[in-house]
Formats: sequence, C-alpha cells, structure tokens
Amino acid sequence: MASSAAAAAARRSGAATGRVVKPIFSRDLDEAKRRVRELYRAWYREVPNAVSVFQLDITVKQGRDKVREQFQKNRLVTDPRVIDMLVIKGKMELEETINVWKQRTHVLRYFHETDTPTPRDFLSKFYTGHDP
Repeated sequence: MASSAAAAAARRSGAATGRVVKPIFSRDLDEAKRRVRELYRAWYREVPNAVSVFQLDITVKQGRDKVREQFQKNRLVTDPRVIDMLVIKGKMELEETINVWKQRTHVLRYFHETDTPTPRDFLSKFYTGHDP
C-alpha cells in the first residue's frame, strides 16, 4: 500500500515537471537570441535619429553605450518566454521613440539612472547629506 502511494506521488510530480508551456514567439533559445539581436540592431540604428529629434545633450556614442548597457542588464536571462516578453517591451519602447510619442524627459530618464548610485552605508549617506 505504501509503495502504491509513493508511485502515485511520483506520477503526479513527474506530470507537473514535464509540463510543456506554449512559446510566445520563439520556439527555442536560438530563435529568441536572434530576435534580441534584431532589436539591438534596430535600437543601434535609431540612436542618431533620437539624439537629433529629442535634442539630447549627449553624443551618439554615449547613446549607443546606454543601449548596450540596457541590453547587458538582461544578458543572463535564458528562458525564451521571458526573452520574448523583454523583446516585446523593447519593440514598444522603440516604436514610441521612433514616432516621438515620448517626450525629451522620458528619454533622458534612461541617462540619469547610472549617474549617481544611492549611498548605502552611514558615512556615504552623511557625506551626501541624506538622513540615515
């Protein structure tokens, strides 16, 4: 009786781990990576236009470095479904930038993220004037 209960539990757990999820766009990791590369190239090509349209006080190289940094944030993601969702969000951001649906402050928000990291320890907070 105990062995049949153990066998039933093993079947249930095996069924739960063998579940196949439906892909969003990409069938496998290679196809998802291809989509990421396409999106990266599109952003890379759009940077000079965005710098001139939004009259940003940055160079094209700084803009492309920021695009690279944003892509590097998610370089360790290996799930094709998550990669597809990130690509969809990236395409939406690109479309908003190309069609000038964003304002200048929305674009500049990306460049202020890495300017000054928030202080963590007491002395750093003290030196910058933050309350502990």
